[in-house]
Amino acid sequence: MKIHRIYAMVIRYWYYLKHSLDRMSDMFYWPTVDLLLWGLTSRFVQSQSTDVPNIILVIISGILFWIIVWRGQYEITVNFLEELWNKNLVNLFVSPLKIREWVVSVFIIGIIKMVLSLGFASTLAFFLYKTNIFSYGLYLIPFAASLILTGWAVGLLIAGIIMRYGTRLQTLAWTAIMMISPFSAVYYPISILPEWAQTVAKLVPSSYIFENGRSLIFKQTVNHEELLMSFLLNFIYLSLALIFFKQSFEKAKQQGLISIY
Repeated sequence: MKIHRIYAMVIRYWYYLKHSLDRMSDMFYWPTVDLLLWGLTSRFVQSQSTDVPNIILVIISGILFWIIVWRGQYEITVNFLEELWNKNLVNLFVSPLKIREWVVSVFIIGIIKMVLSLGFASTLAFFLYKTNIFSYGLYLIPFAASLILTGWAVGLLIAGIIMRYGTRLQTLAWTAIMMISPFSAVYYPISILPEWAQTVAKLVPSSYIFENGRSLIFKQTVNHEELLMSFLLNFIYLSLALIFFKQSFEKAKQQGLISIY
């Protein structure tokens, strides 16, 4: 693995971001819309009832934390699709670039864009609703780390599926991550889900983060065993996703990368 090749791919995607209105709107427009809609809704709910204190912080935190998951998944799948749409995948991998170097590069650009998008949304949330994401203190670091690992695992899985079965399944790049959102309990406790859904939620790493985020707001406590469980599940899923993505790549090479188009 060569650092200069990883750096070159990061620079390539960064330049593409600077000259792409679509990518810029993904980073800033949709978080703004979500904050306006959900923030105003939560403000209305809080004005009608005092039984749920900090409801605005809970909802806004859910939006901000979900940006991390979405950004991690989105950068892998959409950057991969971009290479397919531009018929550039073959050009990339006839060069010395290794598949693992490409993966690391999209991880890095994903972190950079996540920080930018989260920073913008957090600033906007502070000025609009006086909510401060830094109220989570140092727990913000492991929370964010676990959530982006979840996004990477889903992103590699979807990219592997697209590589194996072609662009007819490219809609998964935008829809697949939403399949886990009901079980992640982004805005509500897992306890309100049906029993079967609660069982599924225990297998979703992000559910432990959102649950403990609310626990930190309401009770000022975090269950460290659940936090560790989140990381354990993430490492298992990420390892399996990496293996699947690598196998899909090797199979695509055997058939000819151009066959993916």
